[in-house]
Amino acid sequence: MSGGLDVPPELLRQIEAVKAKRPKTVLDHILKHGSITTDELKEQYGYDHPPRAARDVREHGIPLKTTMVTSSDGRRMAAYTLDLEAVADAKRGGRRAFPKELKDTLVQRDGERCALCGTPYPARALQIDHRVPYEVGGDVAELDPADFMLVCGSCNRAKSWSCEHCDNWTTIKEVAHCEGCYWASPTSYSHMALEERRSLTLSWVGEEAVEYDTLGERAAAEGEELAAYVKDALRRLSERD
Repeated sequence: MSGGLDVPPELLRQIEAVKAKRPKTVLDHILKHGSITTDELKEQYGYDHPPRAARDVREHGIPLKTTMVTSSDGRRMAAYTLDLEAVADAKRGGRRAFPKELKDTLVQRDGERCALCGTPYPARALQIDHRVPYEVGGDVAELDPADFMLVCGSCNRAKSWSCEHCDNWTTIKEVAHCEGCYWASPTSYSHMALEERRSLTLSWVGEEAVEYDTLGERAAAEGEELAAYVKDALRRLSERD
């Protein structure tokens, strides 16, 4: 119990790992008193922009809830406390808040690109994704970057749909099946959601868009869908070799 808050052990470990001064100050105060107001941030700690201090906490993957309170002199002000409901909802949904350091590590390792489709994106547009879905692999106290990758929103939604319709998600629940799947290991896999299937996602970026438009025009002239046209072209090139 901390400041009247029943903080889950996993969240406490995450809070204790925060070393940066400003978010640590906010969290230490909340753990001791249950919440911290904008007045306290200004008067006790000298933070003239309290929302920035709260943002620093959230960037470490720790959810805060903002409420309005009334001071002793009748003024209205914001107060921040741990959003334990968000933590519980995340746990039920198999999701967790990730610290900023994890995302920084993944960007440094893989670059600012989607691990599934390879399309470049700014880091802020990429989402941290479990390689093996939480519903199959569960969660662990220690975050190992090898267990995660950065994906774009479109690929994340496609992966969710595919995984949720896979027998390994619903009944089998073998981690090894997930590890051998495209959605976990897009550069080295044996199946897609237990189906004998291979996938190649191509994107034409910037000036390359002209090439894409040209392919589309040629496919239309041949009366083919673009995907079929590209596959036929690759097949002919392979047969020529």
